[in-house]
Amino acid sequence: MRETGIDDRRPLAVLARDPESKRVVGGLSGRTSLGLLFVDLFYLPAGLRGAGLGSEILRQAEEEARRRGCRAGVLYTISFQAPAFYVARGWRVFGEVPCDPPGTSRVFLTKELYDATGDLG
Repeated sequence: MRETGIDDRRPLAVLARDPESKRVVGGLSGRTSLGLLFVDLFYLPAGLRGAGLGSEILRQAEEEARRRGCRAGVLYTISFQAPAFYVARGWRVFGEVPCDPPGTSRVFLTKELYDATGDLG
């Protein structure tokens, strides 16, 4: 804050709850800061994948980030996890860093939340 004069860091979470117990079973957590959405964790149990819930959770996080004035999002995943999930939803790979086990990498992605005209992306 001292360097920018901006103190806008806020947590962001979109949670998936069991409809009966209301217990959190997965979701996305991250933060917004200095015009960026940071996705820190995103998890859904295998039984909840493939039916659009993950896409909806990500869409809601992006929408909230836009409301907060974020122009882009940033996240990383592991090469054997979900890069294709994010790419299919408009995220773009901008880097990879090798990690263990050998042949695996951290995949860094970004997504513009507004287009060049300032409209919602």
